[in-house]
Amino acid sequence: MNPELEAFLPFVPQVDLTDPIAARKNYAEAAAARPAPDTTGLEIEDRMVPADPDVAVRIYRPHRAQGAIVWMHGGGFVVGDLDTEHLWAARLADGSDTVVISVNYRRAPEHRFPAARDDVHAVLTWAAEHAAELGIDPGRIAVGGHSAGAGLAAQAALWARDEQGPPIRFQLLNEPELDDRQETWSQRNFTDTPWIDRDVVAASWRHYLGSVPATPYAAPARATDLSGLPPAYIATAEFDPNRDEAITYGLRLLQAGVSVELHQWPGTFHGSQAILSAEISQRQVTALGAVLRRALTE
Repeated sequence: MNPELEAFLPFVPQVDLTDPIAARKNYAEAAAARPAPDTTGLEIEDRMVPADPDVAVRIYRPHRAQGAIVWMHGGGFVVGDLDTEHLWAARLADGSDTVVISVNYRRAPEHRFPAARDDVHAVLTWAAEHAAELGIDPGRIAVGGHSAGAGLAAQAALWARDEQGPPIRFQLLNEPELDDRQETWSQRNFTDTPWIDRDVVAASWRHYLGSVPATPYAAPARATDLSGLPPAYIATAEFDPNRDEAITYGLRLLQAGVSVELHQWPGTFHGSQAILSAEISQRQVTALGAVLRRALTE
């Protein structure tokens, strides 16, 4: 474990998704306790994207933006919203000079698959159709997210490829949750890791899928053909149950002819970048912005 992160372990609560309402309350309180981001260089607007039902988004516009990313928060498909993601969305917009469209997708278990997927698709389609209004190039739209949100981004890329959806330039997948089967070494062995462990991930998938069999559009690691997908940046944490499925997905993308930057952050755990005082956390956050800027401007 990274020494700076290890010092905070006594203060890191373990996620418990047994009671989704209580989990959301705890997550929101933790997010509210963090220092507010500097948004002086951003124009921030809340919008409703027409859909069935309409989807709330929060749009972060830097002054020099050329491209946009449809961004999904983490939280195991169960917790998180626009407010809990505000710090990270603002930092990403500022660090990448990219319009960030943060999506308030419907959460499980009240809204199981495919509700969140459908919300993401609606926002992605809307962003492409309203590129001029957003002040972006429609050829410079990315998808991305953290944890379950990164899984939703990977789903969106598969859907756009298969269903002739809007062109996606890039995938920014941070510690993605991709595989409901939990058969990898990290899923089988990380039973007591900080913040989330194997049991938390299992509860996440139960809430998200219910009794519906998983398909590649729910669990992207199940896709047999990864060719023709957008280039990707995949970041993993060393002590994360999701680690190995994300690395395997990156390798499979490479083998399918997709350009991938795969970054394994040593000594970290899932979500540890929230410990912003740690030097490695600062590098993780900076890397996301720098990678996205390059992907949408070069």
